[in-house]
Amino acid sequence: MKKIITLVLSLIMGLSLVFAAGCGSDPAPTASSGSGDAPDIKAVKDHGVLKIGVKVDVPKFGFKDPNTGKVDGMEIDLARALAKKILGDESKIEVQPVTAKTRGPLLDNGEVDFVIATFTITEERKQSYNFSDPYFEDGVALMVKKDSGITDLAGLNGKKIGVAQSATSKQALMDEIKKQNLKIDILEFGTYPEIKTALDSGRIDCFSVDGAILAGYLDDTTVILPARYSPQLYGVAAKKGNEGLTKVANDTIADMKSSGELDKILTKWGLK
Repeated sequence: MKKIITLVLSLIMGLSLVFAAGCGSDPAPTASSGSGDAPDIKAVKDHGVLKIGVKVDVPKFGFKDPNTGKVDGMEIDLARALAKKILGDESKIEVQPVTAKTRGPLLDNGEVDFVIATFTITEERKQSYNFSDPYFEDGVALMVKKDSGITDLAGLNGKKIGVAQSATSKQALMDEIKKQNLKIDILEFGTYPEIKTALDSGRIDCFSVDGAILAGYLDDTTVILPARYSPQLYGVAAKKGNEGLTKVANDTIADMKSSGELDKILTKWGLK
């Protein structure tokens, strides 16, 4: 009888161990399955596309080809990398044109998940939006007509400079104008093409924005002066509180830097 009881107990214990081992071998939920995603990441996966606010009037960064209607540039390549990271498919992006004035409100109302649009990181802007680590550095520059004889900011004393609405260029110039004790009028325009047209027509004497942006508007009649004012660091912006998206942006940029992919993209678009 004792042998029977011992045998039964051994069988029960053995089954218990097998059951416990079986339970312990079940894989834990992973982020890739969606169960561990932050709410903002899950929202992107739920609608199946990453919505990006981009410039369409900045050659090399984000520019819409008037012949094909296709928007392309360095920042579009970065958007594709983010889509691949989140959705596993770089083609799953939906781009929406933005200007310096509209990009913030589009983030605020949730119409876009990210803004990748030559958006300079500043302490003031960080109070309103989440910014990634920088992916590009530039400085505010000046474009003038070749025949103007202007060689520096002092040469614009008593003249007019055109800048984009809500861009950081205006403050950078105002600081430098004050430092040099100059008197220069700064006029704001809605888009970069409008500023270039104003320069061509003589309504303004200078077009000012970051140097790499100006390079896209350089032609045989204009020149970009060598001086640079106020370093401009571009970051991927997300709505305040969207920490999941910001982490993905930082991770993606870090991976692209370490792998050399970011340098490749910058070189591809003539930005390095």
